[in-house]
Amino acid sequence: MLQWGEHFTCIAPDTPGFGQSDPLDHPKPEMAEYAEALAEFLRAMNIAPCAAYGFHSGGIICVTAIKRQPDLFTALAVGGYAIWTEAEMELFGTSYLPPFRPSRYGEHLTWLWNRILEQSWFFPWFDVRDETRLPMAHADPNKVQAIVMEMLDSGEHYQAGYGAVLRAPRDIPAVDAGAPPCLITAFDGDPLQAHIDRLGTMPDNWSAQKVVTPEDHQAASLAFLQDHPGYSPEVFAEDQTAGWLALDGGSIHWSGRKGAERLILHAPGAELAEPEPGDIAIDVPGHGLSSDYEDIVGTISQIAKALGVKQIVWPDVPAGDPDKLYPDMIPDRFGTHLAKAWSAARAQAIFAPWYAADKDHAVPVDPSAIIPEAIAIRARAMLRAGVSARRYHDVLANRV
Repeated sequence: MLQWGEHFTCIAPDTPGFGQSDPLDHPKPEMAEYAEALAEFLRAMNIAPCAAYGFHSGGIICVTAIKRQPDLFTALAVGGYAIWTEAEMELFGTSYLPPFRPSRYGEHLTWLWNRILEQSWFFPWFDVRDETRLPMAHADPNKVQAIVMEMLDSGEHYQAGYGAVLRAPRDIPAVDAGAPPCLITAFDGDPLQAHIDRLGTMPDNWSAQKVVTPEDHQAASLAFLQDHPGYSPEVFAEDQTAGWLALDGGSIHWSGRKGAERLILHAPGAELAEPEPGDIAIDVPGHGLSSDYEDIVGTISQIAKALGVKQIVWPDVPAGDPDKLYPDMIPDRFGTHLAKAWSAARAQAIFAPWYAADKDHAVPVDPSAIIPEAIAIRARAMLRAGVSARRYHDVLANRV
């Protein structure tokens, strides 16, 4: 998006059930439901007809959408389109998408880290054989961490989305359908490159090709979309109760309503909570979904002015030794930072400060705070904040 933003206004919706999007109200949604949700989004944003791009599952959603509602698109570029064989479907079975629910002591995080790590080693990830090795294997903690955080956002809803992908039939428009043009490419090392040979008959303005590198795929997709630009409205639709405030070098996530009386700030290592009526809340810089900024106080002042609030409600300085309150959350090769976050988040419901595990620092146990789902929310917030939590703590301490 950063590269293509030089040529287009790029808008990326989170698929229902992923990122910040609500799941579909359906017990077992199929690809048609995801395609309809995309179409509804395009109409709500007032950006149709548009040029679209989808990679793997995103490409399947887009192809299904363009077949059903071609008037919403000018063109489509796809990175790999899956057409599974019966043997592959039988292999996937229930192994590819096991349940993913928080466990009491965070055991699910050990599974998650290694599952994401090894999906770059084998396809499918659970089929550990020399025959299934991938040529682009890596052990980059930052790459693994990025996908782990996406999984923590999605949780159990990932089964619905990827389940629909695995069940999706070939849904390419008929030759005479009059569909907008489409380019499908897949690079060497992409498990879906072999599926290029399975595409079958397509409309005359659809084409598919194998390319060598991811960069080749991106370049071909960009060039294709530039030849078929979409509609560009003067004003984009905007949600009035949540969103992102653009500032130099990044953006700030907010919730509430612009023009509220008070700006509510959360504690270090936490995230915004749903504000009371008349208030507006943000993810403090470096926390939650907000970009990081060196000058936290100055940035918050800019935010208050831009949002039109009259009062900033700062949190209290957390009690305890800041060197112990905020453990190192830098991803490592073995995912040990995930265990740190979970252990600290669990202890927060038992002691104050959390690291002082003795009778003098025990706090009454709130059953709602010790369930795995509640711990998961706190642990995710700590992982998102990382080193920014300590920096924010110091800002609060210096204000006293």
